[in-house]
Amino acid sequence: MTRTAGSGPRQGAAAPQDRAALVAALRGAPLPGRARRRTSPFPGRGRGGALPLPAVLAGLGALLLVTAVAGLAIGSVAVPWGQTWRILLHRIGGPALLTPDWTRAQDLIVADAGLPRVLLAGTVGATLTVAGMVIQAIVRNPLAGPSVLGVSSGAATGAVVVMRFGLFGLGAVTLNVAAFLGALATLAVVFVVARAGGRITALRLILGGVAISAVLSALTSLLVLTAPSPTLASQVLFWTLGGFGAARWSLLIVPAAVLLAGVAALLVHARNLNLLLAGEESAAALGLDVQRFRQAMLVLVAVLIGVTVAVSGVIGFVGLMLPHVVRFLVGSDHRRGLPVAVLVGAVFTIAADLVARTVISPQELPVGIVTALVGGPFFVWLLRRDTRRETGVR
Repeated sequence: MTRTAGSGPRQGAAAPQDRAALVAALRGAPLPGRARRRTSPFPGRGRGGALPLPAVLAGLGALLLVTAVAGLAIGSVAVPWGQTWRILLHRIGGPALLTPDWTRAQDLIVADAGLPRVLLAGTVGATLTVAGMVIQAIVRNPLAGPSVLGVSSGAATGAVVVMRFGLFGLGAVTLNVAAFLGALATLAVVFVVARAGGRITALRLILGGVAISAVLSALTSLLVLTAPSPTLASQVLFWTLGGFGAARWSLLIVPAAVLLAGVAALLVHARNLNLLLAGEESAAALGLDVQRFRQAMLVLVAVLIGVTVAVSGVIGFVGLMLPHVVRFLVGSDHRRGLPVAVLVGAVFTIAADLVARTVISPQELPVGIVTALVGGPFFVWLLRRDTRRETGVR
């Protein structure tokens, strides 16, 4: 007797393929091919076809180092690569390691202006990639990203409200605080909208987030259009398209600490994230409280995104596209994917910021424009590539 989805005497039980996939995920074994296709909504490599994790981490680490040095050496005032290395080593080891043979201006450009910017770009990219990977897992939608829950729009709206009405009670820090609070307030509203019968479903989360995001975007535009200051529009551009021009050492502490704590917490719950990829019913059958776990993960993601937007503005597409690159490299297992996501996000965002600073130098593009122009076509290519692989078309 052929058993169809949603019918038959064992409707509430996990299918044999689902159970095999879940046991394999828990034990770290490769997923059976049929079960992998049924349980994972994401294109890309399966667990069994993943590249060796040490090789991926080593390659991405080397690429990150090269990209970071390029970000320090290339700019409106170029510094030779060798000189850049020497300045960094001097800052680490002091005069006992290297005798300075560079100008004071070069030292300030590399260590005091460039290095905080590169580190902030890497931190923001890593955070957005990790957040996007978690959001896609908890809603089981490959097109979900940090913006789908409206959190990014809420953070931008919070900052714009402060600028529109001049509410700078804590000085420049007020913008960061307002953006963070706006992100959390938006998530609370989305929770209320998405809750039905005491449960929050993935579909209602997405629909509620898209609706709230549209309302907040309209509100932001209204605040800009009705502002008495004609310069507010240019200031809002930072919060809607993102940038790292305001980077400084004091601005790095909170984002870096939140990233480290967030990744550590997610690694602890990586197995539960893997269970969600198999579906809510299958995860619940293995003892996972799906509703409570999903809400906890959404709060954690909101904190990650809120802190990120507070220091860099809204940088789109990073959290949507890069998780697919991570899964293509090492598979869908979050125990392998989360460390790789940190490196992939950092490399991509540092490179995007480098392009934004140099493509029309001495002027600077918002980073969000670069990430969309680069990420959009690549994402389309990735989807079509996986479609051809699944259908057998060469």
